[in-house]
Amino acid sequence: MNVDVLGEALTDYLKGNYTEDIHTFSSLDQEDVLPLPYLFRTFDAMPFLEQKALQECRGHVLDIGCGSGSHSLYLQDRGLAVTALDHSAGAVLTARERGVRKAVCTDIMAYQGASFDTLLLLMNGVGLAHSMKALGPFLKHLKKRLAIGGQILLDSSDIIYMFEDDELPLPQNRYYGEVDFTMTYKGLKGAPFSWLYVAYERLYEVAGQNGLHCERIAEGEHYDYLARLTPMSDITS
Repeated sequence: MNVDVLGEALTDYLKGNYTEDIHTFSSLDQEDVLPLPYLFRTFDAMPFLEQKALQECRGHVLDIGCGSGSHSLYLQDRGLAVTALDHSAGAVLTARERGVRKAVCTDIMAYQGASFDTLLLLMNGVGLAHSMKALGPFLKHLKKRLAIGGQILLDSSDIIYMFEDDELPLPQNRYYGEVDFTMTYKGLKGAPFSWLYVAYERLYEVAGQNGLHCERIAEGEHYDYLARLTPMSDITS
């Protein structure tokens, strides 16, 4: 049985049952804490790249991996039409309870809904591709969800620095940005999952191979960036 660790934690926090945070364990031999209050942050508490991405949104927005709905709520307050999407049932329930008007529980690769002017993927949203091999099909699927003139806004980071500074050995049989995670919360343990961190140069290359123009529109302070992807047919027409 697949345990919805994120959903359990978010609904607990929403109900006032906050006693501990989510813990993550990665194949980089790291243990980290994901503070629940951070997942309910307001615009002013968001990192620069998130703020920039939200300001760049336009039209009908699909917020992919919406979590607690913080990004969707900000966009709704701006007057934009937003559909929030997450594979976590608890996350979707939380987003709805917080006031997100339209929230859908599904995996983005299974989503066959309407076309959107903006596809938004934040908090290393490109990680949903899971692997470099799957990145091309992932971007191709996103492209099909775009309306004419639409855009994909996503962020990621180049984690090569982790292998240089910490002297971790570079993987020999996979892209170094493919990281395996496990999440735990209050004795619950989720199924392991892969998460992709992709250097901008590789994203640019794979996007081009799949008919998408890639533009880096902002950079963070630690190898992270925000990119805008648009269909090449829109650029050249």
